[in-house]
Amino acid sequence: MKFCAVICEYNPFHNGHAYQLAEARRRSGCDKVLCIMSGNFTQRGEAAVFHKYERARHAVLGGADAVIELPAAFAVSPAELFARGAVHILASLPCVAALAFGCESGDREQFLRTARATLTESKQFRAQLKENMRDGTSYIRARNAALLATGADVDEALLTSPNNILGTEYCRALLAEGSAIEPVPVARVGAGYADTALLPDFSSATALRGAMAEGTRRARRALKRNMPAEAFRAACAFTPLPYAPAALCALLSAPPDRTAQCPDCAEGLENRIRSMARTNPVLDDLLPKVVTKRYTAARVRRVLAQNFLGIAREDVLAYAQSPLYVKTLAVRKEGAEETLAALGEGTFPLIVRKGDYSLLKKEALACFTLDIHANDLYNALAGAHTNEFETLFV
Repeated sequence: MKFCAVICEYNPFHNGHAYQLAEARRRSGCDKVLCIMSGNFTQRGEAAVFHKYERARHAVLGGADAVIELPAAFAVSPAELFARGAVHILASLPCVAALAFGCESGDREQFLRTARATLTESKQFRAQLKENMRDGTSYIRARNAALLATGADVDEALLTSPNNILGTEYCRALLAEGSAIEPVPVARVGAGYADTALLPDFSSATALRGAMAEGTRRARRALKRNMPAEAFRAACAFTPLPYAPAALCALLSAPPDRTAQCPDCAEGLENRIRSMARTNPVLDDLLPKVVTKRYTAARVRRVLAQNFLGIAREDVLAYAQSPLYVKTLAVRKEGAEETLAALGEGTFPLIVRKGDYSLLKKEALACFTLDIHANDLYNALAGAHTNEFETLFV
């Protein structure tokens, strides 16, 4: 039995995601589709609009056969570590034959060629990379600019568009893992990654989150056109969480040297955010004061999320090189037994119920403990309780 994997957030699940799942199954020729999904906090450095179990349920109803969790340590990390963590877990599963991902352009060979170029570091490249990083530019941006500046055999579009950058990172991680998993690029339909305009049927998750926050009749009509029925019903009941003030309180409470250990921190960024937070105690007011060419809004939000959850870069790097686990969130009832049997054949322990927790050792235990902590914090923000060891059968 072969699975096609999809690395995702589904924040929230919408028509474009349902399309991608159907295309992943069709183009890969695999028997089943497996999603590895961020938990309660996302790569944008925000609390997810719905709890991870709710989003996993929407994914199964929308076409997935199973959803496993991308550990929090990777879910709120920069693209390189986000991709490394997800691929590290997928590569442990012999049943995973393909990895489908959304993209703005490019085919399989172009992505692999570009990914190979990122793994080849000539003397000229290393010098250019060092120069590019002098002003605090993120590693991926500096690396991609160095590749283009040194005339590497790469497709520039794969290094400059949001989904293409992630797709290149997935392929890079596959090559670094020595995995035989085949990349399956799926061109996006409808809106671009960060488009805020509401379209008739394929709006971006960014636009849909805006509509959910707006909550007007017009917004709900747009949500209904853009989301499967179950996800739409959840969107109508959406209530924002008080995450932003909680994250700022956590930042001001944390010792600066602890915040400095966050994966996205560099060049004293923790001090800049902390200083601005004292006089700008509302996140929407804070971000414009901190953001520069050097520090993007997403990076600043991730630092806040990493600090909120207590994530250190050295720990994330250790997890990316250690045996971890496969934690199920939701599984399609039909065929569940064979799905779980296939996932259980991997080299990492399969966590389906509470008793499986005892299988974890060292880094895996520390990584999973962080997931429990993230779940507890989200529950506190939402004023609700969910069992971390639950698996939904949909």
